[in-house]
Amino acid sequence: MRAVVVDGFGGPERVAVVRVPLPRPAAGQVRVRVRAAGLNPVDGAVRAGVFGGEGQRLGFGWDVAGEIDELGAGLAGTGGWSVSDPVVGLHYGPVEPLGTHAEYVVLDASALAAAPSSVPEASAAALPLSGLTAARAVDLLGLAPGSSVLVTGAAGVVGGLAVELAVRAGYVVTGLAGAGDEELVRSLGAAAFVPRGSAPAGPVDGVVDAAVLGRAALDSVRDGGVYVGLRPGSAPAAERGIRVAEQEVAADGEHLARLVALVDAGELTLRVAETFPLAQAPEAHARLADGVRGRIVLTAP
Repeated sequence: MRAVVVDGFGGPERVAVVRVPLPRPAAGQVRVRVRAAGLNPVDGAVRAGVFGGEGQRLGFGWDVAGEIDELGAGLAGTGGWSVSDPVVGLHYGPVEPLGTHAEYVVLDASALAAAPSSVPEASAAALPLSGLTAARAVDLLGLAPGSSVLVTGAAGVVGGLAVELAVRAGYVVTGLAGAGDEELVRSLGAAAFVPRGSAPAGPVDGVVDAAVLGRAALDSVRDGGVYVGLRPGSAPAAERGIRVAEQEVAADGEHLARLVALVDAGELTLRVAETFPLAQAPEAHARLADGVRGRIVLTAP
């Protein structure tokens, strides 16, 4: 099969589409025929060597939308998954020889959820990593309904989903993003908007720091409030009685299924900026480096 890999750290020019052996699922796993796979900022970090792996061939891709192609031992006839079921899933891990940017990928059955029926595969492929990241962050707030919450990076894919999920949790949300993003952020449900470089009118009960502002975001939280970071290891030190927490995403099919239900109910917005065929993965990486509004998705029809 074809797969996207890098054999040395660097820019988009290091990305290659190569032929590799077709993977086989072990017990409790499934093989998915990839139809669409999100290209996330973490993939650019893998390419640049942020997570290590020097001297290894590294694959790309955490998100997948496609259909089950083969069941591993112990799954057939269990009343769970079947061949040809349309699914979405998260392939967790930054230093792996293969990811979802391939024609097939093997995942634990527990990492899968039935694909949303209301959106195309390219949009579905924008859900697993971003949706689970945003949902886990909002869950970590642990505040009472009606509490005030600031979401930084509110116009980004993760930040936008965090705005929608925080509103759904009953929080009064202020979105912080670029000055030209107010209409978008308010359309996601934010009650107030703050342009980048400014601060909310007053302290908030909690912040979801999707923009990784760190101390600047912490300064907007009231004494005894809560700060939730989205990038493990980047949160500022706690002070003024503020609870500092960091989400770390994990493959979780049950949680992902709940997010799929919200997509199909029209309560979560999946934004795709551009799609590229798998063969054009180097061009997609170059586009990622330019910065886009929405997720870039690789397709393998």
